[in-house]
Amino acid sequence: MAHNGDPEPPRAMPDAIKLLVAGGFGAGKTTFVGSVSEIDPLSTEETITTASIGTDDLTGVGDKRTTTVALDFGRITLDAEYILYLFGTPGQDRFWFMWNELSEGAFGAVVLADTRRLEDCFPSLDFFERRGVPFIVAVNEFEDAYRYEPEEVRAALDLGPEVPIVTCDARDPRSATLVLVTLTRHLISAASASV
Repeated sequence: MAHNGDPEPPRAMPDAIKLLVAGGFGAGKTTFVGSVSEIDPLSTEETITTASIGTDDLTGVGDKRTTTVALDFGRITLDAEYILYLFGTPGQDRFWFMWNELSEGAFGAVVLADTRRLEDCFPSLDFFERRGVPFIVAVNEFEDAYRYEPEEVRAALDLGPEVPIVTCDARDPRSATLVLVTLTRHLISAASASV
């Protein structure tokens, strides 16, 4: 109640900003969402079984034992006005039918790239380019992967200079947060350019 006996005015609900975290199988999407989320992330990780032999290519992903079968979900409250909702997409081709639903209403995306399997991020890049969803590329620097300069990755992925490319460690909350800061700046810049 207000001091004069009148009821408090209703508080405005914060604006939701939906962002996607995409990339190939084993690129670190679940780890990324989990490292920045302020809540225990919703994860649909399941154990990889022998049934996936011949379906999921485990070449170059080390000792990966689980895989996302639907989505990952995390949340970051920026302030009283804005909340980021992070949706991690599944990386395998057989779950691509979910991408249209997950991308509905998304402001932008992070495409996680694993240089051990760089070609695996092409489907994500193509998806966002076709739909006009602004994105950045974050190279997840795995310990056993060769380190490439961002411009080398840009050339390998055939991306224009307008697409930011950063490096990160998806396990490190500070590093993953800096990726989201880069995406936010890119979205603001893209919105300003279209006005």
